[in-house]
Amino acid sequence: MSWRVVFFGTPSFALPSLEKLTQGPDEVVAVVTQPDRERGRGRKVVPPPVKGFALQKGLRIFQPEKIKEAALLETLKGLEADLFVVAAYGQILPKALLSLPRHGAVNVHASLLPKYRGPAPIAWALLNGERETGITTM
Repeated sequence: MSWRVVFFGTPSFALPSLEKLTQGPDEVVAVVTQPDRERGRGRKVVPPPVKGFALQKGLRIFQPEKIKEAALLETLKGLEADLFVVAAYGQILPKALLSLPRHGAVNVHASLLPKYRGPAPIAWALLNGERETGITTM
């Protein structure tokens, strides 16, 4: 039996998780990522890496400015997901959203929590000269 999965992620760090999920047996029914943003000196609008991959795979994509948008909550509720997988999404998911999937949510964080919780854990580990770090799945 395959599960219906909604994936939340934005930067390239999230790509291996999404890539593995798309290889089956479960079905990725939607991808939620941050909106396209201006980048670089030319301030060119660039999509997040996760969006590019999702487009290549023909996945349904949502890019809300704020994850608490009521319309998004209703849409995701209608997808009847079994599981949410979160990898470096960029916003804290509210309880109302986390309560939707039948089997809950899994979060992948790029540090050994509680150390370097929050954004940019890899950058902070490098800046602080850490000799060892890792990934936390919760």
